[in-house]
Amino acid sequence: MKNVVILDDYQNVALAMADWTRLDGRASVRTSNRYIGDRDELKQELAGVHVLVCNRERTKIDGDLIAALPDLELIVTSGMRNNSIDVAAANARGVTVCGTATLGYPTVELTWGLILAFFRNLPSEVASLKAGGWQVGLGHGLRGKTLGIVGYGRIGKDVAKIGLAFGMHVLALSRSLTQEAASADGVRKTDVDPLLEQSDVVSVHLGVNAESRGMIGAAQFARMKKSALFVNTSRAAVIDELALVAALNKGMIGGAALDVYEMEPLPGDHPLRSAPNTLLSPHLGYVTEENYRVSFSEALENIEAWLDGAPRRVLTA
Repeated sequence: MKNVVILDDYQNVALAMADWTRLDGRASVRTSNRYIGDRDELKQELAGVHVLVCNRERTKIDGDLIAALPDLELIVTSGMRNNSIDVAAANARGVTVCGTATLGYPTVELTWGLILAFFRNLPSEVASLKAGGWQVGLGHGLRGKTLGIVGYGRIGKDVAKIGLAFGMHVLALSRSLTQEAASADGVRKTDVDPLLEQSDVVSVHLGVNAESRGMIGAAQFARMKKSALFVNTSRAAVIDELALVAALNKGMIGGAALDVYEMEPLPGDHPLRSAPNTLLSPHLGYVTEENYRVSFSEALENIEAWLDGAPRRVLTA
């Protein structure tokens, strides 16, 4: 009998997102609903585990942890890429790593939820009404403003489409984007500096690699309009968080709407929590029932296939 642990099931819903009874007689399944930051405690929590199911990039599965789990044989992650898992270390230990599909549109929808909430002052207006008050601020419209998309891939393209529907001008930054393709989509291909200088909203949709890591820092925030909103629903490592905090405190930009952070869950004393003009959500881009059902159902399929000796959706370093 194999021991399966589903990590970071914050909402206690993972067991309802797939028919785990299909593993009856072959594996026992349990969940952990809290983030365990202490590595020794984590090693103790996972002692004897054969299969780890990782919920996005919430817990770091590095070489040290893999070495401390001698019974570990399979790691399954939601998504086909997870920067928190040392796939090379797993492969070297003979541990199979598999991924799943994920949906892109929930992150697109959250991106626009954040933009609209910020431009129309929804958090403060809703709080005022609940407290017995009424209107407390003046919102802003989007029509005619400029949206800058940093990373024009699957999610960036869909964010751009909605910006166009709102009547915005859209600038796009992508190495693979051609002028012809940009024109066909109704957007304008540009470089990073003019995008930052001209955009009223800068929205980041990049994966993390050697080129993108830390690409938005103090110099980039200094180029943005003082009224501009900076949005990041992709990866925290793309930006310099402390530079963003400084830009907000100095009034160099109009605000920030963030869903991702270098350290998650975000510590209670993190300076972003007290920075002005921020709209912070707790990494919700991926968190919808539809996405969970896709990823956990495929995680279950991966475990079954591995138990049958024919692993699916295998990831290699």
